[in-house]
Amino acid sequence: MLYPSAHELKKNVDSKYLVVTLAAKRARDLQDHPDSTILDKYNSFKTVGMAFEEIAENKVKVKN
Repeated sequence: MLYPSAHELKKNVDSKYLVVTLAAKRARDLQDHPDSTILDKYNSFKTVGMAFEEIAENKVKVKN
């Protein structure tokens, strides 16, 4: 089972396409700057999983 679930991710972002785009951008940022983590603890070791966890916790938001 995936963590966080798609249901949790869509609570904070309206579109699933926007979730994916936001996660990809944040994952690239985490790869370029590994010390820029937001959460204290992550379940995932990969940057994409870490980005999804940050989105689920509503720590990463879309710029309007």
